[in-house]
Amino acid sequence: MAWSSTSWTSKYRAAGTALSLDVTTAQRRRARVRAPELVGRGWLNTAGPLKLEDLRGKVVLLDFWTFCCINCLHVLDELRPLETEFEDVLVTIGVHSPKFAHEADPDALRAAVERYEVHHPVLDDPELTTWQNYAVKAWPTLALVDPEGYVVHVAAGEGHVDALRQIVTELVAEHEAKGTLHRGDGPYVPPAPADTELRFPAKAVVTPRNTLLVSDSAHHSLVELDLDGETVLRRIGTGERGRRDGVEPTFSEPAGLALLPPDVAAEVGYHVVVADTVNHLLRGLDLDTGEVTTVAGTGEQWRDGDTDGPADAIHLTSPWDVAWWEPAGGVAIALAGNHTLGLFKPVERRLERLAGTTVEGLGDGPREEAFFAQTSGLAADGDRLWLVDSETSALRYLEHGEVRTAVGKGLFDFGHRDGPADQALLQHPLGVAVLPDGAVAVADTYNGAIRRYDPATDEVSTLATDVREPSDVLFVDGELVVVASAAHRLERPVAPGTKVLGEAHRVRRPPTVLAPGDLELTVVFTPPAGTKLDDRYGPSTRLEVTSSPPGLLAEGAGAGTDLRRAIRIADGYAEGVLHVVAQAASCTDDPAVEHPVCKLTRQDWGVPVRIAADGPRRLPLLMGGLDEDR
Repeated sequence: MAWSSTSWTSKYRAAGTALSLDVTTAQRRRARVRAPELVGRGWLNTAGPLKLEDLRGKVVLLDFWTFCCINCLHVLDELRPLETEFEDVLVTIGVHSPKFAHEADPDALRAAVERYEVHHPVLDDPELTTWQNYAVKAWPTLALVDPEGYVVHVAAGEGHVDALRQIVTELVAEHEAKGTLHRGDGPYVPPAPADTELRFPAKAVVTPRNTLLVSDSAHHSLVELDLDGETVLRRIGTGERGRRDGVEPTFSEPAGLALLPPDVAAEVGYHVVVADTVNHLLRGLDLDTGEVTTVAGTGEQWRDGDTDGPADAIHLTSPWDVAWWEPAGGVAIALAGNHTLGLFKPVERRLERLAGTTVEGLGDGPREEAFFAQTSGLAADGDRLWLVDSETSALRYLEHGEVRTAVGKGLFDFGHRDGPADQALLQHPLGVAVLPDGAVAVADTYNGAIRRYDPATDEVSTLATDVREPSDVLFVDGELVVVASAAHRLERPVAPGTKVLGEAHRVRRPPTVLAPGDLELTVVFTPPAGTKLDDRYGPSTRLEVTSSPPGLLAEGAGAGTDLRRAIRIADGYAEGVLHVVAQAASCTDDPAVEHPVCKLTRQDWGVPVRIAADGPRRLPLLMGGLDEDR
């Protein structure tokens, strides 16, 4: 990490690290703004188009999300208990504002809503119309609308359930007293259930038994198949979402699978490490008995604190893929949730940080300083660990302590283009495999393609197209076997020869216009009611600012403790991206409480900017509350 996990915020770890934001009732009343109408292409999970006027009397929670975004997926899970608790007064509406071109496909969105068990209405907003009307700048963003149709709270990032519960409770009491609260069922209408043997499978490996083991993600289980990829030999897991060990285990959207070397497996008593993604755990599978044990993680999501220590005492965050990597002496972990690589040592029962800083981006160099962006696929090849970063549409590798990028340009550039690697483009790849000739096969997920990168020639080609969201690829008996996730099956789509395509895209998210020269960057944060920023153990806030390209900022880059920062845009730049990571620790504001409860708020932004002479000289970023200086 760029900042030590034993420094600044570690002192708050014992008190908990859930994100918390709030504004007082008085602040909400001062800032009453009529909520803009919900405008988009269409609706899912409801009987027909919804208008805010039809929802008068309900508290409405708008969740601006995009299904590529791991933080957005975290929020979906966090909101489930809140939706149940307030089911007769709260209406959650997902506003899907896509980042990638594939996410604007209505069929892809419909599949994602099923895949991630979204149980509320979803507005399809492919042109980001509603996103712009609500002045959203980050995925995910949450906006609360009161029963009279006014926006009363906005918060970016994840972990806001406690604050939302408090605000919703206040709104219910206030509007019940006024007679403006209507209880009853909401507008959610579930889709018809589907029935397939596999449902959104994620990853696969060839076992020592010469079978295929597949993570059947939406069925929350593992499936062992014959090498034909179709004949089911056994299912491991009950199919229920959960985290129970034993011979009737439960999982929550499992993904990556890693075979242990035989000697290691014999010593630890299990053969396969499973990335149990939504549970934030690693599980061990004994292939002989089918028994599952929890081998790493606590079940709590990492937000801050220790990353190295006993495997059962360290938090993980959305482990998406795993791979045994001999040079490291353990299982490499793609921790998509905080943009890092972890390392699990089964014999020592230990977890360590392998690479990354938690800052999302495309940054090469020494492993402890590199930036990653939602790493989702791993493949080991001797001293080299290949990986795909889905959010930067990049193919990269770690070798001898250094991270290098083979294909990929950054957070906002993607496409389907073959040719020299420095010109080639991918779109949100999730899987990678090393081929016998040393080339690398990539599951180019949002392009629906299988790509090939040849390190010897530094060229990229296309092996197959028209694969429905391939999420993994492996080499079996001379053939490429592809996990076609959205087709709910394994396929062998690769024919001899290649097909060369060429198309480039940039994220259509509108840039923020800023003036050249000196500016003020402000992160807006209001501690929850009954709490205050706590400085007893040192500064309670932290702000880190970087840019792409690095020369965009002439002044103001780096880390500090003030949530306001004077920055200067360098001469000669017309556009770029500001990367901002902010944190704040707030604790119970009551001197009579001997051991106050403290909560850590963290959010990162990648803000595309366009420089114009008439642009504003202040950039406010909402971490929680409302920006009253606007």
